[in-house]
Amino acid sequence: MNSSRRLTYQEIAGILRDRIRAGDLRPGDRLPTQAELAHEFGVERGTVRQALRALRDDGLLSNVSKGSPPRIAEQGPALDAPQPTMSALGARLAEAFSAPRVRVDAVCLTAENLMMALGEPLRLIHEGRIRPERLDVRVLLPSREIDLAFPAPVDGRGDDDPVHRRWLAMRNAQGQVLTYNLRALRSTHDIDVHVGFRALPFTPPVKLYLLNGTEALMGYYTLTRREASADTGTPEMYDTLGLASPLFCFQRGAGPQDAAFVEQSQLWFDALWETITTDLTLS
Repeated sequence: MNSSRRLTYQEIAGILRDRIRAGDLRPGDRLPTQAELAHEFGVERGTVRQALRALRDDGLLSNVSKGSPPRIAEQGPALDAPQPTMSALGARLAEAFSAPRVRVDAVCLTAENLMMALGEPLRLIHEGRIRPERLDVRVLLPSREIDLAFPAPVDGRGDDDPVHRRWLAMRNAQGQVLTYNLRALRSTHDIDVHVGFRALPFTPPVKLYLLNGTEALMGYYTLTRREASADTGTPEMYDTLGLASPLFCFQRGAGPQDAAFVEQSQLWFDALWETITTDLTLS
């Protein structure tokens, strides 16, 4: 492109975004190399890298790393349409794991949703389709020492609360499975994996997942009344909808409101992690 003025990275990102939306570049296609794009647009490679990162933050590119041209991301449901937890979280985690350095922060009642949703990126890793260099996963879960607002018996708690015992067993078992599956990647794929848990002194009213500092997925814990179960020995209780509850997705590159939500959610998580939470042992 001949021009007396060099294009900015925002302008380059806009041109490539238009090509993707027009169908000139389709999901799964590889972009030209950074050198080829720099030559086409008459800019330095650093400007091209900034443009590619902007498109990645918009969810339009995957595998944005040195040495390998990125691909056009598979386009799932629109991010502004809330999706059931497993549909939204599984797809966004798979995309997040295409980055060289992956960071996942979660605030939740148990690790069930996260544990199940990680099945998709783990499958892609084992198939050799993606290979991050490092994984950092931090999870905030309620402390075993508090009286949970939910799940809770409809008729109130006694000295021996079977609902609390059931929740605690699930919290610990799911957290242990999550940790095992992630740390196994150290030996099977030589990935640098770090997994940590801390205990909240309150019941979280929402579940929140933060991906690579660029995306936030938030869902409400909507309560329902569940019948007593002879199989589990639990009385009638107030419990959450769990996997069926929708997640609302926000991306840093989707506009100032989304960007502010992602930024403030990350600040909120970091503040909890570093202040009033305590060490959590899954046992």
